[in-house]
Amino acid sequence: MSDPFDGTERSLGQLVASATAEMSALVHDEIALAKAEIRQDVKRGAIGSAAGIAAAVVLLFSLPMLSFALAYAINTWTGGHNGNGGWNLVWCFLLSFAFNVLVASLLAAIAVAKFKKVKPPERSIASAKQTAAIMQNAKPHPRPESRPALEKASTVARSSV
Repeated sequence: MSDPFDGTERSLGQLVASATAEMSALVHDEIALAKAEIRQDVKRGAIGSAAGIAAAVVLLFSLPMLSFALAYAINTWTGGHNGNGGWNLVWCFLLSFAFNVLVASLLAAIAVAKFKKVKPPERSIASAKQTAAIMQNAKPHPRPESRPALEKASTVARSSV
């Protein structure tokens, strides 16, 4: 008896194995794409978080030292060092505080800009939706043989083992 498969046609088992391997590769590729996109967004988020934390640290820890130093520098710059009195220290401290708030606002603006660049993994979502749409449209191929013929073939195959 001649072999019904002359090398150009594959058996059902080979087709299933090939489809399974291709689906597995597709799923692995989609997962790798999602990981790459998420890794990039996590990096942007980390930079934004670091800038936000830096803004808070600058504002909290530098205010006492910078405020005193800047206030006395302004007082000295306006003539307080030579006995002329200079500006009132209250105004000097207010200017010092305004400068610190300006620096913290700049760092906070950098943090917000970095956070706005964080976005969902759009390519992975689109790829997954495309795969789902293809899988929903996939229909099983009609079988040429009827059900009783398949049962008879499986009975013969089991009895010959």
